[in-house]
Amino acid sequence: MGFNGFPDEAFVFYEGLEADNSKTYWARHRQVYEDMVKVPMTALGEELEAEFGRAHLFRPNRDVRFSKDKSPYKTHQGAYVATGEAIGYYVQLDAAGLHVGAGLYAAQGEQLARYRQAVDEEISGVPLEKIVTETRLAGYEIGGDRLKTRPRGVPEDHPRLDLLRHRSLHASRRFEPEAWVHTPEVLGRVRVVWRDLVPLVEWLTVHLPAD
Repeated sequence: MGFNGFPDEAFVFYEGLEADNSKTYWARHRQVYEDMVKVPMTALGEELEAEFGRAHLFRPNRDVRFSKDKSPYKTHQGAYVATGEAIGYYVQLDAAGLHVGAGLYAAQGEQLARYRQAVDEEISGVPLEKIVTETRLAGYEIGGDRLKTRPRGVPEDHPRLDLLRHRSLHASRRFEPEAWVHTPEVLGRVRVVWRDLVPLVEWLTVHLPAD
């Protein structure tokens, strides 16, 4: 089955889930989720697989074991193509529309140390700085978890201090649910974003290899 867009029912489903995040709501609307969210998101991933790799759909259930928020369900559906540890391409559907991006999403331990070392070294850090600058100028939002101060041992005048503060680094673009989201045009828009972010993903994948 090819990808034909996301039906309006998918966005309405998440509007309802935001208002009533309960097992009762989910049980009553489970088939809507399966048919209007999961099926088209799976089809979108399959269309993009030949160019970017296989997409993994995240489970709709939240892990509430260590969270004060005990809401049982995520109010979005994400799909992710991994190119490395915590690195890859991402697309998300929620009540507000589509969120498309790519980058490093959760650096930990040794991987974070490798990231900072690569940013610190001029031969690898300068190219990343150029990639991030050009990506921002192209209209993408640069995001990620960042330290409020600076990493230990990093001088205040480091030329790439802003990048060194990042513990995750990704770029993204949000699309509101206009008429085109109900058509195959979604495929082209996601593909364009992911292609634009290939330089960022490739830099991260090369310099932050998995253990």
